[in-house]
Amino acid sequence: MRHLARSIYAANRVEWTVDEAMALADELIIDPYLETKAVGIEVVGRFRRSFTPKLLRQWKRWLAANHSANWATTDAICGALIGPLLVDYPRCAVTMKTWSQHSNLWVRRASIVGLIPLIRRGGGLDLAYEIAATLHRDRADLIEKAVGWTLREAGKVDAARLERYLRARGRAIPRTTLRYAIERFPDAKRRALLSVTRP
Repeated sequence: MRHLARSIYAANRVEWTVDEAMALADELIIDPYLETKAVGIEVVGRFRRSFTPKLLRQWKRWLAANHSANWATTDAICGALIGPLLVDYPRCAVTMKTWSQHSNLWVRRASIVGLIPLIRRGGGLDLAYEIAATLHRDRADLIEKAVGWTLREAGKVDAARLERYLRARGRAIPRTTLRYAIERFPDAKRRALLSVTRP
């Protein structure tokens, strides 16, 4: 799929803007097949230098309409599109707070997973913890795992902060989230955190 996306980009990059890429992706994202959706996402991702904040509304529309349809496509949208845009426009990251309260599962998952590229560059930590705290009440398995994954990434930037957060809120954090979040800690610390945060 990446090879096909590269060939589409190579054939059209001179004539196309990100708007033309989005027009193609709008057609492909509604296809029932994951592979078709992936091509559209990859093509748009190759226009990253042209991303503007208005694209967030269009990507949210895909998610809210269930065009992502699964965690893999949702995470691809986050990794190739939402995350890079938030790295370039970190002030837009606050938008994810409203996404975290959306009725749609995929929008809620994107609210936290979309922050990961920004977190990996040392940004968005306060926001990540704030959104994580909001999503701890969400008992959807795909949300619990997404929050744990994001907290683990935040811990790579500041392990002490993650430990403090888990100790302070641990009993309210779903166990799945907690287990994902502590994966990078040494064995002894993982056992201690699992013990001290037991409901």
